[in-house]
Amino acid sequence: MKPNSTLVEQLFRAPVCVEWKSIMESGLYHLASLILVLAFMGGSGILGCIYIYALMAAGFLCMALWGALFVCGVDIVTWNIIMVALCLVQVGHLMYRLRKESYGEHYDSLYQTLYQPMQVPLDVFKEIAHCSGMEIHYLNADQSYALEGKTPIDRLSLLISGRVKVSLDGQFLHYIFPYQFLDSPEWESLRPSEEGTFQVTLTAEMDSMYISWPRKKLNLLLSKEKYIARLFTALLGFDISQKLYALNDKLFAKFGLRFDIRLPSLYHVLGPSSESAGDIRPIAEPLASRLSHDDPPPRKAPPPSSRGPRPDSGNLASTVLHKGHPRLQSYGRAPLAPTQTPEL
Repeated sequence: MKPNSTLVEQLFRAPVCVEWKSIMESGLYHLASLILVLAFMGGSGILGCIYIYALMAAGFLCMALWGALFVCGVDIVTWNIIMVALCLVQVGHLMYRLRKESYGEHYDSLYQTLYQPMQVPLDVFKEIAHCSGMEIHYLNADQSYALEGKTPIDRLSLLISGRVKVSLDGQFLHYIFPYQFLDSPEWESLRPSEEGTFQVTLTAEMDSMYISWPRKKLNLLLSKEKYIARLFTALLGFDISQKLYALNDKLFAKFGLRFDIRLPSLYHVLGPSSESAGDIRPIAEPLASRLSHDDPPPRKAPPPSSRGPRPDSGNLASTVLHKGHPRLQSYGRAPLAPTQTPEL
């Protein structure tokens, strides 16, 4: 070493490599390198940071053991022990934050069931949870959540536990199960500036719990946060499709054929299940009589073809419910939609 060399030169002076070592370092060194590589592949969020710092602590610990057992370097052991301690402190801090941000049993279960599979960050879920007021609402058995024509549409609710029955004019439509929205069709039917009332009755069949977002407060949040708005759009769209398929399955189980869920006026054929055509006729006749007043004048029949005449959609819609249409029995097709749709 030169007597006039500075401290920087002494620290960063690299020895000249005369020849490379023919033997590799111990397996502990390579294990430490592999763990560090895996550590830096962690994701974002609190859980991702816990994964990163936990693996980094394990990697630096392996480095410290390698420096102590094979290299005998005090500086290597010291720095790696310091890094292990810092990583463990960071893991402890993140675990404390994760426990502190717990919103209760029901909200934690909601996040794990509905939002975590969609990789929604905890910070976003925190805004959604605070928008609901962090409250759990209860429905006793046979208690109504909404009455048709009376209850205003001023909130959006999500069922947490229990089961709710949806009916219209006393006729059962479908059930609402946990982690489904109670009033998603009503929410989507109105603009933020509009007001309306429920067209169906929602009654709890057993003790149930739900969370609720006030309409004005949630609309304000959706207008400010585009990501939350897209998230609710996806959740509401999926929920409405589940309700439509529930109606479709009810028709299939009742009549022995599968109706298209896009056909209008499905409610008029959602009567009590029956085994004979006579039980279905009281529901079908009002529909046929109403369609006869609303339909436009019949068009002139087209010339016959080799495939046979195509039945009129209004006649087919009124006769299919009597279980007697030969083309439907032979081909197994659903009835066509009438040209005029009675409003529910």
